[in-house]
Amino acid sequence: MSAGRVPVYDSGMLIALADRKAKAVHLHEALKETPHRALVLGPVLAQVWRPDPALVHALATTLKDCSVPQARTSAPPMRETKAGRPECIACAMGFDLTDWRRIGTVLGEAQLPPKKRPDAVDACVALAAAKHGSAVIFTSDPEDITAYLSVLQPPDVHVHAV
Repeated sequence: MSAGRVPVYDSGMLIALADRKAKAVHLHEALKETPHRALVLGPVLAQVWRPDPALVHALATTLKDCSVPQARTSAPPMRETKAGRPECIACAMGFDLTDWRRIGTVLGEAQLPPKKRPDAVDACVALAAAKHGSAVIFTSDPEDITAYLSVLQPPDVHVHAV
């Protein structure tokens, strides 16, 4: 991954990290050097979080190296540099009404694989990546994410299967 791309995790990546899957762990470790922390949307975290002590520990450890946009207790999106900490406008702004409408449009227009149902959380992940301009989505559902991105048509968002 290019140092300029924003890493975005979907629920499949969080589950793979919680399960200590080698590929996911290796990717997560490599991403600790990127200027922008891995992005975990609040709805993605809510999809995965359960009150199981082992899962809570694994996710809490992972989240130390990630940013949950607009969550007060989350690490900031951008890592500190010698010149200070830059801001990420896309993370600071969050979704507005137009964005929520775009998500609805994506859900209605995406050509999902057979037997798949529209997933609002995955559509949010796709839009968050698109809003960052240059991103890579780490997912266990590359076909679904690709279908949402096909509707959004961002110029520089990539999908990486985990």
